[in-house]
Amino acid sequence: MPPRTLLLCFDAFGTIFRPKQPIAAQYNAVARQCGLAGVDDGELHAAFKAAFLHQARTYPNYGKATGMGAHKWWTDVIHGAFQPVVDEARPLPADLAPRLLRRFATAEAYDFALDPRLFRLLKRAALRLPLDGSVVDDVVVGVITNSDDRVPGILSSLGLAVSPLRAGAASAAYPAAAVPGRPYDIDFHCMSYDVGFEKPDRRIFEAAEAAAAHVLATQQHIPGDWIKVYVGDEYKRDVVGALGAGWNSVLVADQECQCSEDVRTLGEFPDRQVFSPHGTAPPVSVRVPDVDTLLAWLVGPARIWDEVDCQNNIP
Repeated sequence: MPPRTLLLCFDAFGTIFRPKQPIAAQYNAVARQCGLAGVDDGELHAAFKAAFLHQARTYPNYGKATGMGAHKWWTDVIHGAFQPVVDEARPLPADLAPRLLRRFATAEAYDFALDPRLFRLLKRAALRLPLDGSVVDDVVVGVITNSDDRVPGILSSLGLAVSPLRAGAASAAYPAAAVPGRPYDIDFHCMSYDVGFEKPDRRIFEAAEAAAAHVLATQQHIPGDWIKVYVGDEYKRDVVGALGAGWNSVLVADQECQCSEDVRTLGEFPDRQVFSPHGTAPPVSVRVPDVDTLLAWLVGPARIWDEVDCQNNIP
């Protein structure tokens, strides 16, 4: 049997990490540090949502195509969020936007939405993941996200080992791809800001496939049969996008979601044969309450955490 490679990619915001506090509360906290007090969180939340939607419609993909750039794009969103809720005669503090941009580019603003040990666990060579009645010989882990280019820095600041490989980055096809033999938690990033297409467009998934193939080539591994799985928390972008690109999808939703009946639960697959190699069976979509549930299903009993922590000293 040819080798099998699991290409397991995650959405970023809401799936790997999430805000420590509501965005409006964090905006307000920084505003007070800048001397701007008296802003109501509820009003600021509504104004932020309106400003974000307006900017996204007017300048899609964080202004990449127009040359605006993500820094100016977000600066306009910040100003658009505060201007409707403060005294018109009072100018906004000059350091408000720069402070917020710095905060939301690091772990200062975010927490993990999942157990970060799962990345180390997935990359352990001794753990062969049972899929389709067989095993997986290699695991390539990536991020596919509709976002600007701050995501790698955020994940690094959260403590993950992040490869510099970015699909579609303008400076080169694959700049400083990876250091051979270095154990990365994230092997590559595929961000809409770099690629030029947003989920559910299949081209962002195709860019991820090319990046994953490059990872294996760098490691001098033979890809064999690919099993492609995408994990996200939005049906219309993540599930629809993945299935349209021929990928299996995992929807992380802790409550019943309004989505297609095609989205099933892991309990409907008692024989554990859910994800098949690309092209051998139609892709499937499953819903899990959290990523840890998916991982426990992939690697076996829940006690795997204790065993791996003791044997491999995963932090």
